[in-house]
Amino acid sequence: MRAITIPQPGGPEALVWDEVPDPVPGPGEVLIDVVAAGVNRADVLQRQGFYDPPPGASPHPGLECSGRIAALGPNVADWSVGDEVCALLAGGGYAERVAVPAGQVLPLPEGGRVDLVSAAGLPEVTCTVWANVVTTAGLRPGETLLVHGGGSGIGTMAVQLGKAIGARVAVTAGSAAKLARCRELGADILINYVEQDFVSELESATDGHGADVILDIIGAAYLAANVRALATGGRLAVIGLQGGAKGELPLRALLAKRGSVHASSLRARPVAEKASVVAAVREHVWPMVADGRVRPVVDRLLPLPEAAEAHRVMETGDHTGKIILTR
Repeated sequence: MRAITIPQPGGPEALVWDEVPDPVPGPGEVLIDVVAAGVNRADVLQRQGFYDPPPGASPHPGLECSGRIAALGPNVADWSVGDEVCALLAGGGYAERVAVPAGQVLPLPEGGRVDLVSAAGLPEVTCTVWANVVTTAGLRPGETLLVHGGGSGIGTMAVQLGKAIGARVAVTAGSAAKLARCRELGADILINYVEQDFVSELESATDGHGADVILDIIGAAYLAANVRALATGGRLAVIGLQGGAKGELPLRALLAKRGSVHASSLRARPVAEKASVVAAVREHVWPMVADGRVRPVVDRLLPLPEAAEAHRVMETGDHTGKIILTR
């Protein structure tokens, strides 16, 4: 088969469409004929040499895909050859075929609102947002959720899920166009981080309450400001390090607010833990997709061999929602 390979870390040009061995599904795995693959910032980090796949995972980038099941490994009972699915991957989505644990596979949502290509943009964002905003941070109806990077794939999903849960949603984004798109998705408080201080803007919009939950993709550069933005009892979930990996945590302010800071990634979790997250998404999020409360936000489609262009777009930030590679 053919797949995107990374012979040497580097810029987008480091991505090479090449012949590679076909994957073979092991016990408890299924083989998927890939129709489309979502592009994530983690793929960019892997290409640059900063985010290696977990041991035993495919060396090829791609943390989510959609397609049709081509074969079943031993001890797989819940799927059939030909099923149209999407899947959360530890790697290997930028390829013609990928093997994945059966517990990380999802059916297409019912209702016909999402086609097979667009479904490739659902697994990573839904699992990431649900695991961090709901399971870990415990967002509840009536609370305020602050989403940094509201125009990203993660951000556009977090806005929708926050609203579906019954929260008030604030977003930061770097352009009027991205903020307008966030408003269309349901965001209540719009903050342009280029022109405005998000802490003071959030404080003003919430009458001094702040955010009960913050979903942060920035990391170190926003750490102190995020603590200032927290409500009493607030929860900060850090899922990205675009603003650096080392920061100073103002413990006095965190203690005063009885706040908490959680940091997690999805890719390196054990298979059983990822299966648990996928099962929760299927139970709680898939009905929201089926009835239209939540949907994938797709910025553009590009052919899989043009993955380098997809990475260029992601690095410039010139997109809102998901970039998807298609066969």
